[in-house]
Amino acid sequence: MKLTPSVLTIDFSETQTRICRFIKEYVKNAGAKGIVLGLSGGVDSTAVAALSSLAIGGENVLALLLPEQETFKQKDIDDAKTVVEIFHLQTVTADMTEVLDGFYRSIPAYKETDRLCKGNIKARTRMVFLYYYANSQARIVAGTSDKSESYMGYFTKWGDAASDITPIIDLYKTQVRRLAVHLGVPEELAMKPATPSLWPNQLAESELEIKYETLDLILYGLERFMKPQEITEQLGIEEAIVNRVQNRILATEHKRRMPLSPKLGFRTPGNDFRVPRHSY
Repeated sequence: MKLTPSVLTIDFSETQTRICRFIKEYVKNAGAKGIVLGLSGGVDSTAVAALSSLAIGGENVLALLLPEQETFKQKDIDDAKTVVEIFHLQTVTADMTEVLDGFYRSIPAYKETDRLCKGNIKARTRMVFLYYYANSQARIVAGTSDKSESYMGYFTKWGDAASDITPIIDLYKTQVRRLAVHLGVPEELAMKPATPSLWPNQLAESELEIKYETLDLILYGLERFMKPQEITEQLGIEEAIVNRVQNRILATEHKRRMPLSPKLGFRTPGNDFRVPRHSY
């Protein structure tokens, strides 16, 4: 197998059909009235918003814009509004600044200099807003995690990873970008630098220390049980880079799993209750 960009080429029309069918059937089976998602102006949330609109109609998709003072960028708001217009979404803007300030003041151990913990508060607060609207309006929360960032553990546990469905989690970042363009998203928006926007000037590729184009090929190879040395030789990169990616996948596996529990009873919730309801 040759690790070239072509291995990441997929049938985007078929992918669109399959994801839209998944969203539509899940919403219907859940008896929900629609979808709610956080719309940041980035490609992942944009792609999920577009797919949700195409699946169940934009009038049934609520996009929450959740700015906050420290990371506010008008360009991101403008991009999000562009997506709202293109895909005819319902939208609510809720400034989180006051809520976040309340959290910071209320946590005795809070340290302004602890950037990671502060950022995680922001990610989890976004989910509080999303699930409020989901609960109050009988909606399903659509997550916006992609495969690249999920494998790397580049997300906040119980934050941006908290959702009812994850429509694009089996697509690498580079595939999500191309799918977004296929769906009618402006190319400038689809290709803009990724950021979780948890602190000022945060860029995903800088923190991951690798370009998505390279990362996705490494992940593709590892997913298919290629040896790090073989991936290294094919991509012409240092083996240490591949090893670092592989080690990060293993170290962050806990973030992709439900909480572990000891096996004490006959059937354990979450582990054993996987049979159809009529078989209980």
